[in-house]
Amino acid sequence: MIFVFASASAQKDSIWHKVDTIPQRFYVIQKVERDGEKLPEIEIKEVTILGERKLFTGFQYWKYERLVYNVKRVYPYSILVRDKLKDVNYALEKLPDDQKRKEYIKDVEKQVFKDYEGDMREMTITQGRILIRLIDRETQNTSYDLIKEYRGKINAAFWQGIARIFGTNLKEEYDPVGDDFLIEMIIGEIEAGRL
Repeated sequence: MIFVFASASAQKDSIWHKVDTIPQRFYVIQKVERDGEKLPEIEIKEVTILGERKLFTGFQYWKYERLVYNVKRVYPYSILVRDKLKDVNYALEKLPDDQKRKEYIKDVEKQVFKDYEGDMREMTITQGRILIRLIDRETQNTSYDLIKEYRGKINAAFWQGIARIFGTNLKEEYDPVGDDFLIEMIIGEIEAGRL
């Protein structure tokens, strides 16, 4: 195993500061056997390369900026849903019977409504549509499937009917290379800390 040091930024020695001898960044090179040869290999982060971004003008610029605002508003909630779903699934595995699981799910539902109902009521219909897609992105399940799994088919059909009245669909799936490409690009910018 070999260590490769990527930056050699040195700090000045002084009486008051202890200088660390290991640089801030270093990579571990591992020997990997490929086709009978041992070769060095470094694991690196994924790099996304995007083509030149078109400059939006007029109405397109306003639409893009509005989409950025809406995604920034609802993206944290999709992360909350993902994390809450993991916690709920973990807790459900430990419960011994269906009755206890149903009681637990009702308690979680009451707590979620108590904590987030006000925020959800303040969202626009467009933000709700984006949230439905982002929930599918984060959980790999549509909102309809999640309701059906945890609350039953009747509840899922009821909420799907309500969603259809407002012109949206709980069965919408996230398509990062198609319809939701701009949303995916915006999320990439958010996660990179540029938005």
